[in-house]
Amino acid sequence: MSAFHSATSFIRSGISLVNHAQSGLALVFRLAMAQVFWAAGMTKIASWSTTLDLFAWEYAVPLIPAVPAAYLATGAELLFPVLLVLGLGTRFAAGGLFILNAVAAISYPDISPAGINDHYFWGAVLLTLFFYGPGKLSADYFIDRKLS
Repeated sequence: MSAFHSATSFIRSGISLVNHAQSGLALVFRLAMAQVFWAAGMTKIASWSTTLDLFAWEYAVPLIPAVPAAYLATGAELLFPVLLVLGLGTRFAAGGLFILNAVAAISYPDISPAGINDHYFWGAVLLTLFFYGPGKLSADYFIDRKLS
């Protein structure tokens, strides 16, 4: 076997390994984002009166009054993480959390540089899930295979 064929075989093996790792990485991304947003939702419901006060006086959510915004944000933070864990409606959940994340980043005036960096990171991970999907370790993949 020539050196060219050996190198080509080595590269193909590496690409195959990376392709197989994609589903595992998508699962890690889904679980990580679910944990972040679930924890935020649980914090909101732990002290609902504080949450309502924050939405009324601290957060400057555009276009939506404070009380409905509090309910929508909390609902999204409790529903979408469950969908991410299951890998069910993953693109919908990731897209919804991306929008929520973007609104949170722009509507909180006192966000620290570290806080904004967290929002950028979460946004990048959520966009990855939105555009590349949940991977093979998901209900979406199972359903798609059964329907195809």
